[in-house]
Amino acid sequence: MTTVFTTLATEHNKDFNQPLPLHIAILQDVRAGKAMPFAREQMSAIDKAPIKEPVAVNFMGLATDEQADRRHHGGPLKAVHQLPTATYEKINNEFDLKVRVGTLGENLITKAVNDLPEMTESSVCIGDVFQYGDIDNNDSVQLRIVQPRRPCYKINDQIGQFTKVPNIAAWVSKQGIAGWYFEVVRAGMIDTDLPVYLVERPYPFATLEKLWQLSNSKDKFTAEVIEPWLAIECLEDSWKVVLRKKIKKG
Repeated sequence: MTTVFTTLATEHNKDFNQPLPLHIAILQDVRAGKAMPFAREQMSAIDKAPIKEPVAVNFMGLATDEQADRRHHGGPLKAVHQLPTATYEKINNEFDLKVRVGTLGENLITKAVNDLPEMTESSVCIGDVFQYGDIDNNDSVQLRIVQPRRPCYKINDQIGQFTKVPNIAAWVSKQGIAGWYFEVVRAGMIDTDLPVYLVERPYPFATLEKLWQLSNSKDKFTAEVIEPWLAIECLEDSWKVVLRKKIKKG
């Protein structure tokens, strides 16, 4: 019986569905970019470089970060972008490349602690709120996941500078490994080496992995499957439009 209980406890510790607040990671890297001349005679700030000092985070994102295309990037519902380093590993393994971290526009990179999983699309959920800083510090930045990132052609152009692979963005979208966007719940200062805590998880069913599976599926689903997602107040509206089309009629 003791062995069975120990095994179940170990399995439980492999996800974030535990009493909160939960110390899940260390903030390994904070990155920002400047708008620069890019492909197709456009500007882009997709290439992000590490920030070596504390930076302010307001409701539009990192104070030192720029977005050249404000129509598709930035804004309160795309204020901060986080991308698992595993995405780079998967791209490089699939296409035999050496794409470096920071190439695809992420602002935050974390490293798991306490034998917990890394923050990836399979471990984080829509609505999750994370605190970047000591749990007792009421000035620490808090960020809420509101949507996955949809890969755009700029990923192709960015990686296409070094390879002839035609459409990596479509592959990343199909895999559902483009990271996610946060809205800012509480503004403040952020810096590398801060502890990362999961402080709220209102929708433990709503992993980004599952959202991508539903969105990418050619199948239709019962209303019982889709409606809980439509009830997530913080889920960005365009994703709800996609999900509504997945409901079986009749």
